[in-house]
Amino acid sequence: MTEPLFREDAYLRQVEAVVADLDPRGIVLDRSIFYPQGGGQPGDRGELLLEDGSRLEIVDTIYRTDRAAIVHVPAGGKLPAPGARIVARIDWDLRYMRMRAHTALHLLTAVLPYPVTGGAVGESEGRLDFDSGEASLDKTEIAEQLNLLIGRDAPVRTRWISDEELAANPSLVKTMSVKPPTGAGRVRLVEIEGIDLQPCGGTHVARTGEIGKAAVTQIEKKGRINRRVRIVLSQNAA
Repeated sequence: MTEPLFREDAYLRQVEAVVADLDPRGIVLDRSIFYPQGGGQPGDRGELLLEDGSRLEIVDTIYRTDRAAIVHVPAGGKLPAPGARIVARIDWDLRYMRMRAHTALHLLTAVLPYPVTGGAVGESEGRLDFDSGEASLDKTEIAEQLNLLIGRDAPVRTRWISDEELAANPSLVKTMSVKPPTGAGRVRLVEIEGIDLQPCGGTHVARTGEIGKAAVTQIEKKGRINRRVRIVLSQNAA
């Protein structure tokens, strides 16, 4: 098992850990601040500082097949043995851009309250696909509403509910293509105070004001009732 420290504190940039196991694809740590690919958010990159003073570049982070452990995929080089103590350090600039984008996409679901059929988080940009029916979507209007929500500087918090509570409140799930993992007894919710509440395992900023200004760059027709909305954030957070 890998303890996922990023779920409780997305702002951790460095942590000491122990190599718990080696996987054909990389290194499993007993605890990690590296977010593994999932839910439309790419896996973190960064480095591991080894006991002999060398550094191992991490180019991706993924779940092991059983999802009980997190695998840190190296660019190459000799892997540390199980039991070795290391210092794990994420590429913070990359992570923070993704945090801003992911929270912006949650706000976009509040602006466009339609079923979400797909999405992707990028570096200060992202997209969501909506089954919006015959609704007319205007880039300028959507951007104005999105920036109004960002400007409220609302707190972003996480909390947990039971699988049973989620089953009793199916409207919390906005994504049709990616269902929140159940079976572990509890599900993580991300709440943007007064604006949005939905299951999510990703990393987010602490307040919407950190997102910075957003622009809607494109609305694509993906099907008869499906539209893809792309957003891009300003280079720097507010």
